[in-house]
Amino acid sequence: MSRWRTLDGRAPRVIAHRGASGHFPEHVLAGYRAGLDQGADIIEPDLVMSRDGVLVCRHDLGLARSTDIARRPELAARRRDGDWWCWDLDAAEILALGAVQPFPGRDRSLDGRFSPPSFHQALAWAAEEARARGREVVLYPELKHPRELAARGLDPVPALLADCARLPAGVALLLQCFDPEALRRMAGSGWPVMLLVDAGADPEKALREHGRWLSGLALSKRLLIGPEGEARVERIHAAGLTVDAWTVRDDRPDPAFPDVRDELRHLMRIGVDRLFCDYPATAVAERARMGAAAD
Repeated sequence: MSRWRTLDGRAPRVIAHRGASGHFPEHVLAGYRAGLDQGADIIEPDLVMSRDGVLVCRHDLGLARSTDIARRPELAARRRDGDWWCWDLDAAEILALGAVQPFPGRDRSLDGRFSPPSFHQALAWAAEEARARGREVVLYPELKHPRELAARGLDPVPALLADCARLPAGVALLLQCFDPEALRRMAGSGWPVMLLVDAGADPEKALREHGRWLSGLALSKRLLIGPEGEARVERIHAAGLTVDAWTVRDDRPDPAFPDVRDELRHLMRIGVDRLFCDYPATAVAERARMGAAAD
């Protein structure tokens, strides 16, 4: 496509959401690598914090959904309120677990084969991939549940800012969070910051209240489907901010579309800058088809 409707006019970037998480357990280095192999431009690690203050690549505060912790008898006594919580385990204990596929219907053959990495390990991995591939690797970490962690004496923002200040060569960052207060603190890193906006929230309100200091809004795709979606992207772009859409899943396409490719085409056509995808290869291929058709 000679001119995309993204903010910078370039093709939309594909984000490997939690790695190539359609095929791998989420947040394992092998899944991050597969995302790059499939052509993703950006890798997304979610970050929680362990009892000893280490940022760990997990989506949930609880570990039962995405690891084999329930099969670890030595940790049985740590179960509380139906789960094992990141703030009750040291990083070494979390990193020794096996990651499992949390989505029903997806391949479980890799369950237990890989362990969750710390963010330090993910950064070192990204630097090695950048050297091997001869190009920069972009990570887009989401800081999860900063208020819940801080309430337990674990403030993850300083730890993330410290990592931002000593990035290895070849690694670049984008930063995201649902919590504007935590994200405002992260804006001091110098890296772009994106506020996540859920389907039930008001992106226009977020734009009014925080647009002056944000780099972009990362919107639930439900806010971008229907006649209002295109105008919403245009308004956010007019304020100088990027628009990201989450999350496109091949095995769970939005009901508004007959096929996930139709969903991808819609989001790319209206000018979304970055797309979070569990199956990045599909989005990369659809982007290539759209670009070729317009040339």
